[in-house]
Amino acid sequence: MNTFLVALGSNQPFGKQPPNRNLENAILSLNGPFVSVEAVSPLYKTPCFPPGAGPDYVNAAAKLTSDLEPAALLDLLHRLEARYARERSVRWGMRTLDLDLIAAEDIILPDRRTFETWRALSSEEQQRSAPDQLILPHPRLQDRAFVLVPLRDIAPDWRHPVLNRTVTQMCNALSPEVLAEVVAL
Repeated sequence: MNTFLVALGSNQPFGKQPPNRNLENAILSLNGPFVSVEAVSPLYKTPCFPPGAGPDYVNAAAKLTSDLEPAALLDLLHRLEARYARERSVRWGMRTLDLDLIAAEDIILPDRRTFETWRALSSEEQQRSAPDQLILPHPRLQDRAFVLVPLRDIAPDWRHPVLNRTVTQMCNALSPEVLAEVVAL
């Protein structure tokens, strides 16, 4: 069994369901024959990223276990997003459901060099470019309070296999102003 960390987000309704219900229902849908939901963080309200790109988000994190390989789990997450009419037309655009595979144990995919290349991209290049393959751990998780704060609730001691810092340490390295933007619902 592999342990996976997943970040969840939504800032658009799906039908009559508000973003918080999208996340709650997605978590229920994940628990099934191939995946077991081991822990779920509380829901948080966070500013839209990048600033001004839309309404605020509802974010959470989940710890999953599965026999699936990381790419197969990512495919399952993308199929679930599609059930919520997720569109990938604009990078970092508004979304009904966003399920990001953040980490799979201490696995680095596809390799450390590729990970470092994506981690080093400028903010401008990050918004223009999307990888054509799975990069693990997520190359910018250490910079994002909307990922780290919920992760801290469910996996505070998970250690980044490249940065060699725990979720708690990465969270503590963020500024108090950035952390204050992540508000429990």
